[in-house]
Amino acid sequence: MRLLLVEDDDMLGSSLKRGLAQAGHTIEWVEDGEAAMLATDTSQFDLMLLDVNLPKLSGIDVVKKLRQSNNNMPVLMLTAMDTLSYKVQGLDAGADDYLTKPFDFEELLARIRSLTRRTQERNDAVLRCGDIELNTNTRTVTNMGETILLTAKELRVCSLLMERRNKIVSKADIEESLYGWDEEVDSNTVEVTIYNLRKKLGKDFIQTLRGMGYIVKA
Repeated sequence: MRLLLVEDDDMLGSSLKRGLAQAGHTIEWVEDGEAAMLATDTSQFDLMLLDVNLPKLSGIDVVKKLRQSNNNMPVLMLTAMDTLSYKVQGLDAGADDYLTKPFDFEELLARIRSLTRRTQERNDAVLRCGDIELNTNTRTVTNMGETILLTAKELRVCSLLMERRNKIVSKADIEESLYGWDEEVDSNTVEVTIYNLRKKLGKDFIQTLRGMGYIVKA
C-alpha cells in the first residue's frame, strides 16, 4: 500500500518510515500539515498516518479539510495526547481511528490492515476484467478460477490497472505507485512488470497505448 506519514518528530518519523517500508508499504513522509495537504492534492494514497500536533496546520484541521474536499482516504491519527476530548475531537473531525503514543509497532500494522480492510469492504472487494479476478481483501488473483502467483510489484500494478479499468494509466502513475518520492526509479521496471503480467495473465490482458500508457478493459 502507498501510505502518507505526517509526523514532525524526526526520530519517530524515520523509524516509522523504515519499519513500514520493511513491512512492504510504499511510504511518503512529510513533516507539517500544509505539506500533507499538498501531498494529497498531487498524489493518491491508500491511507494517512497523521500526528495531531503539527507545524503550520494541525492534524485536526488536516482531517477537516480532507473531508470538506470529499477525500475519503482512511486516516489513522497518532498522538501523545490520550485524553478523551482529543480523541473525540479527532474522530468528530473525520478520522477513522486513533492510536496513542507510545504504541507497539505490531498494533500499528494491525490498525492499518483493519482500516484498509474496512475501506475495501465498502468498495467492491473483487475486481473483474474478463476471466481475471483480483480479490482486494485476500490480495489473490485468479484466471478462469486458477490462482496466479504474482510478485508484490506485479500485484500492485495489476491492482492499479484493474481499479482504473477502461482508463489509461500512464507510466508515471505506475512508477508513483511502486516508488517513494526519495527512491531512485529503475527506468525499465514498469515495462518488465507489464511483460511479466502478460506472461502470467495473457498477452491481451494489458494493452499499450503508445505515448500514453496502459489500459485494462473490463
